[in-house]
Amino acid sequence: MTRTEACLKTIGSGTLLFTDTDPEKPALGTATFNIEQRIKTYPKKGDSGSNFAEFDQQIMLVPTHIDPVLKGVHMKWNVGSRCKSCVTSNIGWAEDQNNPAGGDAYWPIEMDGRYGGRWGTIQTTWSGAGKEIIDLGWSVTATVDAGGNPATANFGTSGDVRVRELAPRCDDILKGVAPGCVLPFFKPTYTVDTNLYPAAGAYYWLMQEKMPDDAGSVKWDSLLHYLGLDTTATRPDGKPWTSDDSRGKVCPSNWTAHRADASVGTMDCDEYAMASTHESGGFPGGVNQVSSGDQCAQLFTDKLGDGSANFGLLADTRTATNGPTWKERCGRAGIESTQDRAPAPASASDLTHPSSHPKCSESGVKGCARAMSRATSSGSSGRRSS
Repeated sequence: MTRTEACLKTIGSGTLLFTDTDPEKPALGTATFNIEQRIKTYPKKGDSGSNFAEFDQQIMLVPTHIDPVLKGVHMKWNVGSRCKSCVTSNIGWAEDQNNPAGGDAYWPIEMDGRYGGRWGTIQTTWSGAGKEIIDLGWSVTATVDAGGNPATANFGTSGDVRVRELAPRCDDILKGVAPGCVLPFFKPTYTVDTNLYPAAGAYYWLMQEKMPDDAGSVKWDSLLHYLGLDTTATRPDGKPWTSDDSRGKVCPSNWTAHRADASVGTMDCDEYAMASTHESGGFPGGVNQVSSGDQCAQLFTDKLGDGSANFGLLADTRTATNGPTWKERCGRAGIESTQDRAPAPASASDLTHPSSHPKCSESGVKGCARAMSRATSSGSSGRRSS
């Protein structure tokens, strides 16, 4: 599963039992199918070619056995949805070679027992406003040329009502970009390239390990949640709260970088968790809210001063003289400018990316340690991050 596609291979194999219309008579026979179902969403209009937000569904049916007494099997795919602003196409069926296969899936009896697959596809377009999560449901109904009662197999719905893992979400919230659809249950992972951004990577990893809620850590399954344009948080003037507002709380304009070796370069204020997330220390009412960036763990990048060319992530003791206590709900660090700006886990294009979690990969954590050599405190209570 990804943010745009899901493949339900777990449906697996199913056997349909066909019975006579006379309940006193024995069953007519059985037919067994391999079944696979797919969902594909299009995050923006141009991806689908439609003028509306769109997602497609597809089913693949391959008979592995049909009792000859059935004479032939017709299969109907039943697709249900609960949507206020959707238009759904008719189901189109094709053979394995993508040749049209008529209005339903049909297999006459093959004497050699070899049957081709049938592919059913249905398109759903959404023309609503705001955002809508669309619940789906699926089943198949089969009839046979020998008569008798139809057989039905229920494939369930778009998932557990608590998470609705297979329910597409469509929205037009991001203005200036065509509306689109995604599968919001999927949580993408943003991986910081620690070869390119060793200081930023070490800083993020350290904060994920030390913050009380481990914000953004894959290891601790602690997600970050994107601060989108649909936020209900507001500024004092009533306008929507933005990432700039969160950043201004943690990294105000009067912040100054700790003095460091000239070889470090120009340093910017880098906040963690990122200002573009609900976990930012600047986000109002958030789990990590602080009234000032002075309440965050204070860090900066500098040469280690041991005669080597190694750099480290050090404690900025100008505000907290003993360095971080690691009870802080956020981080504020002086990070070299290009590293601070490059690895960003969320942007305006991530509106349909509600959650992401930047991390050092398993090899990247060691890369952080090698590139940064170590992370220690410039005070007496030094701590290493590796």
